[in-house]
Amino acid sequence: MEIVYIVIGLVLLFFGGEWLIKGAVGIALHLGLSTLLVSTVIIGFGTSTPELLVSIEAALGGAPDIAMGNVVGSNIANTLLIMGSAALITPVLCTTAGVKRDTIFVALISVALALLSFVGVIDRVAGAVMIAALVLLPAVLHLLDQDRLVADQGI
Repeated sequence: MEIVYIVIGLVLLFFGGEWLIKGAVGIALHLGLSTLLVSTVIIGFGTSTPELLVSIEAALGGAPDIAMGNVVGSNIANTLLIMGSAALITPVLCTTAGVKRDTIFVALISVALALLSFVGVIDRVAGAVMIAALVLLPAVLHLLDQDRLVADQGI
């Protein structure tokens, strides 16, 4: 019976993902926003909610290693497992400008987390700075994406 539940869960997960993507693209088109911005905010944040809840629960429960492992493991899984699986199914097209931009942001964020980790404690000030960066990042990505669109259109 457990296998049936797993199969049903995977089917629901597939259709839920389809609806999420179609909805996000629809919102982007309706509001005239870039799909990059909408995918960063809606899909990126939405799919990270379970990790957020696990990390908060772990931190409140006195298990900070679980919270840190969850963050690092989730990023490794997203980078290698998710992108690797998607690329096995169909090529993932990347623009040079997009890869450079995203690589710089990922590298900066990874270095910042590593530095904070070596200090030994990620306190409320660091948490506030990280949340502020999270709020600002989609706006910066949107501005960079707009600059690219203007350059591509020769405006």
